[in-house]
Amino acid sequence: MTQLSPPPIKPFAVEWREGFSIGIEQLDREHRHLFSLVLALNLDSVGQTMEKLLDYVVIHFSDEQNAMDRSGYPALEQHLRLHEEFAAKIADFLVTGDDWTEERVQELRRFLNKWLIAHIMTHDMRFGKWLANESKPH
Repeated sequence: MTQLSPPPIKPFAVEWREGFSIGIEQLDREHRHLFSLVLALNLDSVGQTMEKLLDYVVIHFSDEQNAMDRSGYPALEQHLRLHEEFAAKIADFLVTGDDWTEERVQELRRFLNKWLIAHIMTHDMRFGKWLANESKPH
């Protein structure tokens, strides 16, 4: 009896869509770049790509938090907690010490994409709408 080899793993890939736009040009540009970094994750370059991704996440979170702070966004503290929870989850994932396999890279990509989409479409979108409303003459 011949054993069939398992089918190749299809990468879990989500690309930026205009529907993810929150209406704040700098933050949208940064979100677009985050998606491209997640998309670039692969077994051959996971170490390098994760380093770039983590560095960029720090920049993006800082820019986003500064924009919220400057505008007086009332949910800033809640948003900061979400960013901290994300950082803790990534740290937990990375410190498991498991060797990188195609499956583990895909698991990381799936987590990052799901988190990014949910975070942008819920919390960042809420900020974008709030900011657009605040900047209208009352």
